[in-house]
Amino acid sequence: MRITAAQRTENENRIRAAMDRLLRGEIPPGGTCDIKTLARESAVDRTAFYGTRPYAHLREEFEHRLQSLHAVGDIPDPRDAQIERLKTEITKLKARLAQADSTVEELTDFRTQALARLAAQHEEIVHLRATATAANRVTRLPAARSTSIGSCS
Repeated sequence: MRITAAQRTENENRIRAAMDRLLRGEIPPGGTCDIKTLARESAVDRTAFYGTRPYAHLREEFEHRLQSLHAVGDIPDPRDAQIERLKTEITKLKARLAQADSTVEELTDFRTQALARLAAQHEEIVHLRATATAANRVTRLPAARSTSIGSCS
């Protein structure tokens, strides 16, 4: 069915108004910032936006404006913005987790080394005590006497 020039102009005006609303972030419930929602909001058949159809140039304009907004970091669709924010947060959390894993690994290695050193030192002490007892050349000092505070001898 052919449409008149006036109807086509009216449709283009509705499409441009819907395009402006979507790009400002006024996304209707259940919609996104895409051609399907643009067609629904402007009450125009979605197929009219593709190929050599009458509103293909408006689809291209919409996609170009949407890409321009994305390029400067402005995301009109709140869900897309939330997805981007969550992806960034996931990346940061993965980095923090990797750092925490590295720290845990370093501390585990340090603990293992410290325990090995303590065990070696304990073995050395036991060996030295056994050697000292066997040699019996070590004179033991008498136990310290307790003195009262303030008395001078």
